Amino acid sequence: MSIEKVQVHIMQNRSDTSILVVDDDPRLINALRRSLTYEGYHVTTAANGEDALSQARRRTHNLIILDRLLPDMDGLMVCRRLREEDQNSAILMLTARDAIADRVEGLEVGADDYLVKPFALEELLARVKALLRRRVPPDVQREILGFADLELDTATRQARRGQRFIELSTTEYELLRLFLRNPRIVLTRALLLDRIWGSDFEGGANVLEVYVAHLRQKLEQQGEPRLIQTIRGAGYVLRATE
Repeated sequence: MSIEKVQVHIMQNRSDTSILVVDDDPRLINALRRSLTYEGYHVTTAANGEDALSQARRRTHNLIILDRLLPDMDGLMVCRRLREEDQNSAILMLTARDAIADRVEGLEVGADDYLVKPFALEELLARVKALLRRRVPPDVQREILGFADLELDTATRQARRGQRFIELSTTEYELLRLFLRNPRIVLTRALLLDRIWGSDFEGGANVLEVYVAHLRQKLEQQGEPRLIQTIRGAGYVLRATE
């Protein structure tokens, strides 16, 4: 296949990828729409939280780029409501706040990644590609990963504990899949941060702890035994409670 045909094939695949950009700055909206469209993505926009929620309900988006400060409601509230409604789109939150606590707060309500303003367009595009790579189409590969009474279907991206089904965000899914592919093996914090967030991630291990806590909460919602164990000073391991 020629380089030209490869490029066309990639562009056609990206045109099937829908991205919703939510921001109240018209200049930023226009800049991101042009850049993402040029990259081959299908782009829609919203200038406030209510419009974003309405569009998310009407159509499934692969990725939502969400500003934290919106005129009608905080981006954190938008993100929380999307997750409460079982919207599984990857969410990249934009924020002018660069404190670790602010970043962790965004991840706690269900964002998959964050980017501090002002940012370089190249970095945003790299984050977008990284988040979308995690969402492998079901017909590419399907696995049923299991440990004890826990199962994960990589096609539906849905977990099951016994007879109870569990909806996961993009990052929660990636984290659980990594644990299930490495049962009884201690995974260090450095390895987990690198595999899930990338080698250039600067959020710190506390972000990992937030996601492990969220994942445990979902897996143990009905009092089930803990499977993700903390190894003090090292990391975490998937194993049954002794």
